[in-house]
Amino acid sequence: MRIGRKVVSLRPMSFVELLIIAVGLAMDAFAVSVCKGLSVRRVRVSQALTAGVWFGGFQALMPVAGWLLGVSFAEAVESVDHWVAFVLLGVIGGNMIREAVSAQEECEHDSDFSPRAMLPMAVATSIDAMAVGVSFAFLRVSMWQAATIIGVVTFALSAVGVALGSRLGCRFKQRAELVGGVILVLMGVKILVEHLTQTAG
Repeated sequence: MRIGRKVVSLRPMSFVELLIIAVGLAMDAFAVSVCKGLSVRRVRVSQALTAGVWFGGFQALMPVAGWLLGVSFAEAVESVDHWVAFVLLGVIGGNMIREAVSAQEECEHDSDFSPRAMLPMAVATSIDAMAVGVSFAFLRVSMWQAATIIGVVTFALSAVGVALGSRLGCRFKQRAELVGGVILVLMGVKILVEHLTQTAG
């Protein structure tokens, strides 16, 4: 972007930064997977893989959809792209933190792993990933690399969540959401601070 006579561009996101964002986004799916694991007496490998495929697949697709939406108006907001990324990540992360802190409900013990049961949960847990995909349109991100990392991380954490559900218990659901929210907020702050520091310099 251009500020006065000085051109300022956001630094490309590293693999580690994308990995951290992927973990933050995957926490919702991980929390739901823990509850799914609690719902069955004996977890089967096929159930863990089913959760991983559904949640990981949608978490990979939704950022791409958000990115495609974001690129259509990225040029129009080029001068404030760092603020857009900061606000989007802050709102998503803040909402996850708020839900984790205020949530009182217990896990829903639904042992159904059929497409009819998994589809709405996969969509619900990946909406945030779509919004993050919009922010990727304003950052120097390899969208296909980002989508792959997010999908793989979510697949792995979801499968593990189902497998460990009976051991972790419902109380871990709020903790996972809280961690995810904090990660996204901190990444948003990092992007903003790096840009403002670069501009000042």
